[in-house]
Amino acid sequence: MSSTDTTPVEITEPAAGQAVGLIEDEGLDTDVAGLRLFVQQGGCAGLSYGMRFDTEPEEDDTIIEGHGLRVFIDPASMEYIGGSTLDFEGGLQGKGFSVENPNAESECGCGESFRT
Repeated sequence: MSSTDTTPVEITEPAAGQAVGLIEDEGLDTDVAGLRLFVQQGGCAGLSYGMRFDTEPEEDDTIIEGHGLRVFIDPASMEYIGGSTLDFEGGLQGKGFSVENPNAESECGCGESFRT
């Protein structure tokens, strides 16, 4: 496992608060469990973001911690999303979790997939 002093992915307070609440709702220990952020093939632009809760990090994951949330990112995904910001926007017109990725050359209209 590698932890990093520089934050390759920034976690906003709204994203952390929402994710920590959901992790706790699942009955998971937030001291160990976290949100896995990854990139996969798919979407109309070629690559898409994925998120799921994980009970613990994998050996080669980068672990980002911010505002009480642990985020696990595998090395291949880190190549695509390093320098990004994980955010959450709620409310009536809220869109949920989002990744603001400076590495994306283009995104699809819905913002769910991208190309580098």
